[in-house]
Amino acid sequence: MARDNSPWERQRKQLERKLNRRASYDRILIVSEGSKTEPNYFREIRAANRLHTANVEVQPSELGTSSIQVVRYARELFEKGDRHKHIQPRAFEQIYAVFDRDDHASYFDALNLAASLDGKLRNDNKQPVIFKAIASVPSFELWLLLHYEDIQAPLHRDEVIQRLKQYFPGYEKGAAGTFATTRQHLDIATLRAERLATRATAHDDPEPFTAIAELVLLLTNLRGSPPQ
Repeated sequence: MARDNSPWERQRKQLERKLNRRASYDRILIVSEGSKTEPNYFREIRAANRLHTANVEVQPSELGTSSIQVVRYARELFEKGDRHKHIQPRAFEQIYAVFDRDDHASYFDALNLAASLDGKLRNDNKQPVIFKAIASVPSFELWLLLHYEDIQAPLHRDEVIQRLKQYFPGYEKGAAGTFATTRQHLDIATLRAERLATRATAHDDPEPFTAIAELVLLLTNLRGSPPQ
C-alpha cells in the first residue's frame, strides 16, 4: 500500500509524536502580548531547563496586542487548539497571559477577565485550569531592570529601557539571549519583584509591579530543582 504523505497525515503524525513526548509535569500555555521579546525569553527558559515543548507552549497573541486581546486569544487557543501549531484543544493545566500596562485602555478589563476565568475552564482531563494574568507595570523590561536595580518609584517605559541599556548595552526588543545575559542576577531580581508585590498589585498603576518572577519560578522549578 502506498504511504500517505499528504500534509494532513504529516501533521497528524507530528502531533502524535508530540503527544508521546509529553512529560509527567503540568502542561502550560503561555500567551504573550509581544511577538518576539517575551516569547524568546520564555523559550530560552524552556530550553535552559530542558522542558518539553509538548508541555510548555509559548505563543504570541494572534488576535492583537491589546491586553484584552491577549487574554481572549489565550482562552481561544486553549478551547479550540490550533492544528497548524500542533496544539490540541484543552490540552493544558495552566494558562498564563503575559502583557504590559503601557497605555492599553483594556488593561484592567484584561486583569478582570483573566481572574474570572481562573478555575472555571476544564481541560481534556476534566480538571479545572489555572488561568492567570502575568502583568508588568509599566512593561516587561521592568523585570529585566530589576536584575540590576532595586526600583521603588514609578517609571515610564522609555526610561525603563534607557536605564536597562546602561547595564545591558546590546538590549533590543525581540533580541535573543536575554535570559542567558540576565540569568546570573535572577535571584536578586526575584527578591526585588517579590518586595514590589508586597507594596502594590497589577491594579495599582502607576506603581511599579511585575508578575514575571512568578512565571519564571514556575518554569525553573517545573521538573524539580533547576539545572546548574
